Amino acid sequence: MKILSAEQLSEADKISIEKQKITSEELMERAATLVFDEIHKRLQGAPIPVKVFCGIGNNGGDGLVVARHLIQHGYEVTVFIVNYSDKRSDDFLANYEKLKKVSNDWPSLIKGEPDFPTLEPGDFVIDAIFGIGLNRPIEGWMADLVKLINQSQAFTLSVDMPSGLFSDKVPGEEDAVIEADYTLSFQAPKIVFFLPETMDYVGDLQIMDIGLDREFLADIPSKTFLINKDMVLPLYKQRRKNSHKGDYGHALIAGGSYGKIGSVLLTATAALKTGTGLCTVYIPKCGYEIVQTGLPEAMVLTDTENNLLSSYPEDFKADVICFGMGVGTAEKSVKALKSFLKASTSPMLIDADGLNILSKNIELLSLLPENSILTPHPGELKRLVGEWKDDFHKLELVKDFSKEHGVIVVLKGAHTFTINRDEIFINNSGNPGMATAGSGDVLSGIITSLIGQAYDPLVAAVLGVFIHGLSGDISAEKSGYESVLAGDIARNTGKAFQELLKELN
Repeated sequence: MKILSAEQLSEADKISIEKQKITSEELMERAATLVFDEIHKRLQGAPIPVKVFCGIGNNGGDGLVVARHLIQHGYEVTVFIVNYSDKRSDDFLANYEKLKKVSNDWPSLIKGEPDFPTLEPGDFVIDAIFGIGLNRPIEGWMADLVKLINQSQAFTLSVDMPSGLFSDKVPGEEDAVIEADYTLSFQAPKIVFFLPETMDYVGDLQIMDIGLDREFLADIPSKTFLINKDMVLPLYKQRRKNSHKGDYGHALIAGGSYGKIGSVLLTATAALKTGTGLCTVYIPKCGYEIVQTGLPEAMVLTDTENNLLSSYPEDFKADVICFGMGVGTAEKSVKALKSFLKASTSPMLIDADGLNILSKNIELLSLLPENSILTPHPGELKRLVGEWKDDFHKLELVKDFSKEHGVIVVLKGAHTFTINRDEIFINNSGNPGMATAGSGDVLSGIITSLIGQAYDPLVAAVLGVFIHGLSGDISAEKSGYESVLAGDIARNTGKAFQELLKELN
């Protein structure tokens, strides 16, 4: 699913109005009626006080349409007009007149703090104050109104965009932004819905297809995509009946040090569970019995060192190499990574301490094979690309890093971002239970396995991240967020693939 800018969505509105021969008011009615339908489907006429806060632009017009339908269906509705200017949009005025015809009470005008209503925890608040076009912070008494709504403990639903949130920049620490419990957004997701600094304002998210022109949406350029099941289905390659283990790649998983062999074991388990034909684990001698016992399906090679890695295994050939989990950053570990980089001509996956070694030895970046994959968490990323001002700046730094070094960066988080030069792929599977030790090691194993199975490295990253999240969702469904372990995620990758197969067959 394409992620579009505010300007692109505005243009889509205009083109749709022109080609569908409708008015902007009719488009507003269509979109806002869908919002009402979703609310009505959930409330089912429950006697809950509904308080609708409308700005005086088109987002406010959406709110007026929703309020009108709620009133006509018997809900207890109070409408407040947030009067931050004397100007009103034409569609707002048209729907204001329609609302007055169905309501016994005219909307209350809020012109300052004395007009603020009382809000109770049991209220249902609809935020339609400012939409996607906001370009400056909410200030003065309007900021105090936002604070009142946030502190009320009322359930808050935002229409299209939480008021105060910008579509193309991160709000300041002191800026007033609605903290929505649920956001119903129109037609296409906005990138701020998924950034770590802004996603908490959005709450649960639903994207609503309001019927904008299909041809225009198909042709409009975008380099940022939200990845869901529909997006990854075409990427998945089903196995041929007439095949053998040699068809699915030989993965070399290298890492570990004394006390950190478990990380490599998790990565290798995930690689095998994802379909690697052959998996060799290369570890210090101290981990031999652990891996050989814990994962009999894997082959084990040991370094000459007892407690850490120091070199590449002599005369060994693999289809893909994964390096870094638990390997440490000692001088011998640096030597080991350098020997791996010199030995490999195929894309590698570098994770964990492998990334920390790269950040301390930047000359090694030039040795990375083209389209190698780096999988940093935010701390590891900062050591690679430097400090950033905000999440938008961070994305620019990562894109520049990807282009300069010819690598794909998988930036782990609640919504993992896969960045390939100027392209961004935002994952939409996964859950908070995956915030657990070893989860990243499992992700590395999944992606490594897919590369070994001859998936293009970018496809392996995007598909692997989605499978990792889906497996985490399956794990959480069984045991709850708190009980998810990294090993559960690895063991449930097969069920994640089954979910895809259900859609394909």
